[in-house]
Amino acid sequence: MTRGDARRPPADTAARLGAEAEGYLMARTHWTEAGREAHNLCAALPWLTAAQTEELTRHYIAHRIAVSRRMLTATVQRADELRREYEERYEQLRRRLLRRHAMWACCLLGCAAGVGSLSVAVAR
Repeated sequence: MTRGDARRPPADTAARLGAEAEGYLMARTHWTEAGREAHNLCAALPWLTAAQTEELTRHYIAHRIAVSRRMLTATVQRADELRREYEERYEQLRRRLLRRHAMWACCLLGCAAGVGSLSVAVAR
């Protein structure tokens, strides 16, 4: 191991850190978009007082973040379901393919044995 490798974090730590940073940036993006939408909503309601605007903005952002969280959770759950379904189907296909190859190998060996026996019988 070289000296530069000793300072590198393990790959799983780096991947975890990268995923965490990506999640943080995604959350900040959702928060910023929700704030922008709340600001646009309040701008369309000019009769609101400053306190009402702040309250509406706070409620809107909280609601929007909750909706985004539910949507992302549902998406992750569906992705897990699909992954399990595809893995299960892949295993089924692998088993069927293995059985077919084994069957054809047995047939080929049987034919080879038959041809060998026939050639020995003819040679006598």
